[in-house]
Amino acid sequence: MKAVVFENKALQLREVEKPTPGSGEVLVKIRAVALNAADYRSMSLGAIPKGRIFGADVAGQVEAVGPDVTRFKMGDAVFGDLSGCGFGGLAEYAAAPERLLAAKPAGVSDADAAASAMAAVTALQGLRLGKLTAGQNVLIYGAGGGVGNFAVQLARHLGARATAVCGPANVELMRSLGAERVIDYTSEDFAADGQRYDLILAVNGSRPLGDYRRALNPRGVLVTVGGELSQVFKTMLFGPLLSLGGRKARLLAAKPNVPDLEFIAGLVAQGSIRPVIDRRYPLEQTAEAVAYLARGHARGKVIVEVG
Repeated sequence: MKAVVFENKALQLREVEKPTPGSGEVLVKIRAVALNAADYRSMSLGAIPKGRIFGADVAGQVEAVGPDVTRFKMGDAVFGDLSGCGFGGLAEYAAAPERLLAAKPAGVSDADAAASAMAAVTALQGLRLGKLTAGQNVLIYGAGGGVGNFAVQLARHLGARATAVCGPANVELMRSLGAERVIDYTSEDFAADGQRYDLILAVNGSRPLGDYRRALNPRGVLVTVGGELSQVFKTMLFGPLLSLGGRKARLLAAKPNVPDLEFIAGLVAQGSIRPVIDRRYPLEQTAEAVAYLARGHARGKVIVEVG
């Protein structure tokens, strides 16, 4: 089968052996893969999967089942996040544990399903960690990317008022996704306008923690979802200090979760939320797709179409 393999510090299309599903695994014929920051950051850090094949968010069709598989059969449409089993999605086939997969609703495309796997679940878990409830004010810093797009929509779906911080190219998109207020970070500073929030979801960037703290209500919560590694480390090191008093700082460690996948898939199928797809590439152009995503200007998700 064809697969994109990380060799000699580069992504290269190769012929590799087709995997065989083991106990509790299904063989998925991959149709679409959504790229994530986890892909290119792992490459730069030297955290290479055992099979040297990246790609976590996949959608496709079950081609074969291994022993002890109980939830799926041949022909089922599935999607999921393979980051919990060593990636492997940038290929024509992947052997995946059924515990990481959810059924893809008939009305949801492969590209939309793949785009929703890690990004939407991360956004959902971040809002949940921040204990967001209806009527609250939430600020999403870095709303223009995949996780941020879903966070804006999920906050709206949960009855909260979302303020999106993004670049000028994404202002109208944020409004279309349901943000009540949009801040263009090139012309306005959220930390200096006097607004206060019950929850701040820091998805991208590397702002000082003090900026976030000043923008929180007295019992507000900062949840760091991702962004530059410096932002993550700051939350790990100084989050306990920021949490003195009523305000809290939390670092999200998002995990693949089938019930969350099923919840997200239901919202997508109903039209309550929608994946935003910036660009699509064929498998043989995966290196170009990763390079584009790594430049940090993607408006939503970047998809690799396989089958």
